Amino acid sequence: MTTTLRALLGATAFCALATGALAETTITVATVNNGDMIRMQGLMDDFYAKNPDIKVEWVTLEENVLRQKVTTDIATKGGQFDVLTIGTYEVPIWGKAGWLVSLNDLPAEYDVEDLLPAIRGGLTVDGELYAAPFYGESSMVMYRKDLMEAAGLTMPEAPTWADIKTAAEAMTDKSKEQYGICLRGKAGWGENMAFLTAMSNSFGARWFDENWQPQFDGEAWKNTLTFYLDLMNNYGPPGASNNGFNENLSLFNQGKCGMWIDATVAASFVTGKESTVADKVGFALAPDNGLGKRGNWLWAWSLAVPAGSQKVDAAKAFINWATSKDYLALVASKEGWANVPPGTRTSLYMNEEYAKVPFAKMTLDSINSADPNNPTVDPVPYTGVQFVAIPEFQGLATAVGQQFSAALAGSTSAEDALAAAQELAVTEMTKAGYIK
Repeated sequence: MTTTLRALLGATAFCALATGALAETTITVATVNNGDMIRMQGLMDDFYAKNPDIKVEWVTLEENVLRQKVTTDIATKGGQFDVLTIGTYEVPIWGKAGWLVSLNDLPAEYDVEDLLPAIRGGLTVDGELYAAPFYGESSMVMYRKDLMEAAGLTMPEAPTWADIKTAAEAMTDKSKEQYGICLRGKAGWGENMAFLTAMSNSFGARWFDENWQPQFDGEAWKNTLTFYLDLMNNYGPPGASNNGFNENLSLFNQGKCGMWIDATVAASFVTGKESTVADKVGFALAPDNGLGKRGNWLWAWSLAVPAGSQKVDAAKAFINWATSKDYLALVASKEGWANVPPGTRTSLYMNEEYAKVPFAKMTLDSINSADPNNPTVDPVPYTGVQFVAIPEFQGLATAVGQQFSAALAGSTSAEDALAAAQELAVTEMTKAGYIK
């Protein structure tokens, strides 16, 4: 080989390397269609300014659809997505299965230690962080202060379910399309069953006893479902069996709900510019029954890289940006502190400006009061507050949720729905080998 040819080949190789270094990498991000994630899509200029060689394509889906598509893709190693928006339920199961890429090598300035311990713990398996939280949440009561005052009532900071029923009755005026309470009714393990499982904890119910025997035939679950149906049938909106998070958010913002018990992350929306009752909203802890457990959950929507991605470095660069301290500051500068994604970082709750946000303390108190390692009144063999952290739960809870949604719609009774739930659970847990 001549020196000239060698030099030309060297130059060509250098150009190829340079072109590769500057070539644009396109990553596909699968996410949920809630306000925080949609807001992020409007702030992408900041990401592109810092990462000019990465392009992001979004797949934005309703919660139940997102879960189905993401689960199918990762289980079949489809490789359709480079960044997944997944929850606290999936992360430990998928991390342990080797389906997710470790994020332990995020840069030092990311400051993993700043992540709230309750949230970080749920995203870590054997010392490996497998997802970075975009926002963390519990659940709490959001209520109309003006309607409470008109009814001559005061909402306790830590109400009981009896307090909630009294307030719901007092605030209901169906002739004005004013309903005392709005709660999730749409079937889904992360929709109505997230609410009902958390609620059931405060009634002393469990999915399974210490030997994995299903418990839907017990008194505690009967009391839970009966109380829920009584609330919704008497004081809830029509068609509630079709309502999930987004539908109830819309109803509340239109002034049609006296109370809404749901994710703490909704606080910035019910007090935001889309809400017709923004200046009338108060907050309280999720209710209890005096048994030592409140009906609140613990969750984080987090970003993770599936093991099948061919663009891991670009995916991690996006996650680093989207879940960083700088991103929180960016949202604050554009949208105000009230709209910053909550529940992820200790430093946020130490920020003097954020402390002025009316729901900041209640959100943190709600997150800290949830205990996924001891979620129920009586002992259980599982972790998870509004879910059971086993792979079978997703399908089983969706099937149970369909029974309970049918009971809300009036197409079956509470007794028949619970009997069906018990049969479904026994069948699934026997098939999976938990019980003989």
